[in-house]
Amino acid sequence: QVQLVESGGGLVQTGDSLGLSCAASGLTFKTYTVSWFRQAPGKEREFVAGVNTWRRRSAFYSDYLEDRFSTFRDDDKNILYLRIDSLKPGDTAVYFCAADDDGGSQSRHAADYDYWGQGTQVTVSS
Repeated sequence: QVQLVESGGGLVQTGDSLGLSCAASGLTFKTYTVSWFRQAPGKEREFVAGVNTWRRRSAFYSDYLEDRFSTFRDDDKNILYLRIDSLKPGDTAVYFCAADDDGGSQSRHAADYDYWGQGTQVTVSS
């Protein structure tokens, strides 16, 4: 049974930094593209950042978000990380991790992902 479990969310203040983690089990993590999405109240789920399985494990990011997000994966621990700097109230959302069995993918479309976590709430106060 595949499980993706996000952690690290919470209530933070504008300007803070925050680190999220996604622990994966039940799949061969190192063969999957893994990504972060977020969903704010009343809005569609939005791609944030991902890492595929190419040799350098380079991350790919949303073209629409500022350069305040960084993600990386640890294939030995089966964990995907997301760091968000200079948090803003507009970053308030549920943050989800997702896994795509196409390890070479750089998809930014939620429909391409096979497995999802339950999400972790990030709330940024002004």
